[in-house]
Amino acid sequence: MATNQQRREAAKRKLERQLERRLEQQKRRRRIGAGVVGVAVLVVAGVVVWIVSANGGDSTDAAASSSSATPPPTEVQIPTQRTALPKRAKALPNPTTCDFKADTTGSKAPKKVNTPDGKNVPSTGTVNVTLKSTAGDIPLTLDRSLAPCAVQSFISLAKQNFYNDTMCHRLGTEGLQMLQCGDPSATGDPQTDGQGGPGYTMPDEAFPEIKYGRGILAMAKTSAPNSGGSQFFMVYGNAEGLPADYSVFGSISDEGLKVLDAVAKAGIANPNPQDGTGAPTKQVKFTGVTVQ
Repeated sequence: MATNQQRREAAKRKLERQLERRLEQQKRRRRIGAGVVGVAVLVVAGVVVWIVSANGGDSTDAAASSSSATPPPTEVQIPTQRTALPKRAKALPNPTTCDFKADTTGSKAPKKVNTPDGKNVPSTGTVNVTLKSTAGDIPLTLDRSLAPCAVQSFISLAKQNFYNDTMCHRLGTEGLQMLQCGDPSATGDPQTDGQGGPGYTMPDEAFPEIKYGRGILAMAKTSAPNSGGSQFFMVYGNAEGLPADYSVFGSISDEGLKVLDAVAKAGIANPNPQDGTGAPTKQVKFTGVTVQ
């Protein structure tokens, strides 16, 4: 017959196996995506993602319950190596055309804005933008050669003050290390955040050469094609297994990455049990966007 000590040791081993299984499941499920489908983006393009959970899990016996069920928090490990911007194998026509369409997905559009002009959109050159936030300034460099429609839309929204007073609603610290922003309806409620947009959608501009990693700026989107809107995600660390489906449209400065690192290290307020993402503990709310 097992002794009390043996039963406690067995229960402890069982709990450790359960925690390992849950962690592996979270890593497999981790994706980016904006709102309507509640996926993690990109976005990811549109982020993207841009963008669901139920905490299932095995029950434990009384002996396991007497031990620590929650492992101590670990410090977020962030790589320091930047990821180079991807390059298209074939340059886009310059100028190009962007097919901006009215959003029929039912996403929330609490801020009324004008749809960007989709004619004669330049596909060369860069634009410097600074996201001013409660966590610090995040300078960006938008690259028209990568995603001219995403750049055209982002600049249009910025000039219309669309991003002012919006908050970043989704932080990932494991597997996919990114901060997703751009939902005008985000309130910090994980049940509803990620479902807002500008009232229009844009074409996908992803290409096979895309790689995600530290310093990459991309659009979030849903699983549907051409579903990007106003949501975007900033990758400050790893992006393991993220498919090249989300339009990369620029990069994050070293100064901006320092701000994102601090936000990541402050942790997630209420992690989603399915993928581990959630609203950042250190709130990031945009107070303005400057376009140079």
